[in-house]
Formats: sequence, C-alpha cells, structure tokens
Amino acid sequence: MKKKLTVKDILNSKGKKKLTEVYVHNTIEAEACEQAGIDMIISSENNNFKFLRESAQNIFFTVGLQYGRYLSEYDIIKRSFELLEMGADAIYCPQSARFIKAIADEGIPVVGHTGFIPYKKTHYGGFKAFGKNTQEATKILKELHILEDSGAFAAEIEIVPEEVVEVISKKTDIFLIGMGSGTICDAQYLFSEDILGYNNDHIPRHSKTYTNLKKNYDEIKIKSINAYKLFVKDVRNKKYPNKKHYIGIDKKELKKIKDDLN
Repeated sequence: MKKKLTVKDILNSKGKKKLTEVYVHNTIEAEACEQAGIDMIISSENNNFKFLRESAQNIFFTVGLQYGRYLSEYDIIKRSFELLEMGADAIYCPQSARFIKAIADEGIPVVGHTGFIPYKKTHYGGFKAFGKNTQEATKILKELHILEDSGAFAAEIEIVPEEVVEVISKKTDIFLIGMGSGTICDAQYLFSEDILGYNNDHIPRHSKTYTNLKKNYDEIKIKSINAYKLFVKDVRNKKYPNKKHYIGIDKKELKKIKDDLN
C-alpha cells in the first residue's frame, strides 16, 4: 500500500507527474480505488463519508459540501472541521469565494471549481462545454485567480478545451483537476459509474468506460429480489426461523424465569 498523499505532495507533483481522482459512492469503490493505486478520491458529505473513510484509510480523500446548505461562514467552517475530524483530507466547497476563504483561513485544505459547473447549469444554457471564446476563457482565468487568492490549493476545471487550459495553466499556480479538459491538467478526474460502466444516464463524451458492471449489478439485483422473496415466503410459512436459529437456554434457568415472571 503506497503512502497517502499530502497537500504538499500534490502541489509538488505539478508539472512532474499526472495524478488521478475518482468520485466514489460506496465502500467497495473507495476500497477498490485505494488498492488500485488511485491517487485521490472524492465523494459527497451525503454519502456516508465516515464509512467511506474507514474503508479507504490510505488515500487522499476530498469531501464535497452540499451546494447551498451552509449560509454563513460559521456554519461552513464548523462542518468542515467536523469532516476533518472524521478523516477528510480536503474539503470541496461549491460556494462563493468568501466561504472558500473562510475555510482556507482556518488551515483546512479546500478545493474550488471553474469551467462548467453542473449545479449552476442554467447560467451556461444547460450541460455544455465552457471556455470556447475569449469572454468565457477570461472568466475562467479570473475565477482561478479568485480561488487561488482565497486560499484554495486546487480547482476542478470541467469540460474546457485543452488548448484553452494550456494557455490558462501558465497564468496560475493552482493545482488543476481536469474533467473533460484535456491532458494539460495536473490530475484527471472521472466518476466511478462511468469508469465501471453502470451509468444508466448519458455517458459524457469526455468519459471513458473500462468495464461493464451494469450487467453484474443487474444480475445481483435479480438474485437479491429472489432471495428476499424466499425470505418472505419462509416467514409466512413459519419455516424461518427454525430450531437451528434459536437461542438456547438452560431448562432450570427457564423454570426460574417463568416462576419469577408469573
């Protein structure tokens, strides 16, 4: 098992080594990423982070805060410290620069976001690439400078043309985590459902599928349904539980209990 990265390690890799990051949903994915040698994983604070952390203790783990949940610096700092105590290595903050600065000012590693931002898609006219003209590219660079000045050590940069990223990357020292933004980025980021092939929705053009677990998951679901049906049937027909499942008790103790309770 390789040593878990630190923020310093991540920043020192810039320009020297391409890192990998994967979004995980469950403990199996988290553990598998660690054992496979993935450098960093990320998940939402809503995804039972405590259990995810316990299953993958030796991998750099960023926890994403829910957009719009925290409306004051106090609340977002408080929650960030809670997650840090639970084992988070960094916090992904989806809100404005003042919240990122509030977290960073406390010495908590924080990650921002630029390029296309899914939860703000209405401003982009839906799910589409961003940075394909001078105005948009300038906006991305401005946002990166704001994130950097606010104390973020890294930023996700999503579906931005590679050529634009190449120009922008020379004008910022922030660590760039690319999703669909070409090879220039310092790390490449994908979702587990795309890598593992169980995404039931549209698979983005920038993603790559490495296996097909959907078939396996469908088989598991069918087997699970059949097992649950058998359990229901056994309970209804009084076949479960039977004597081999019972908890034993000494007959003399049982008599004493009955006498005491009567």
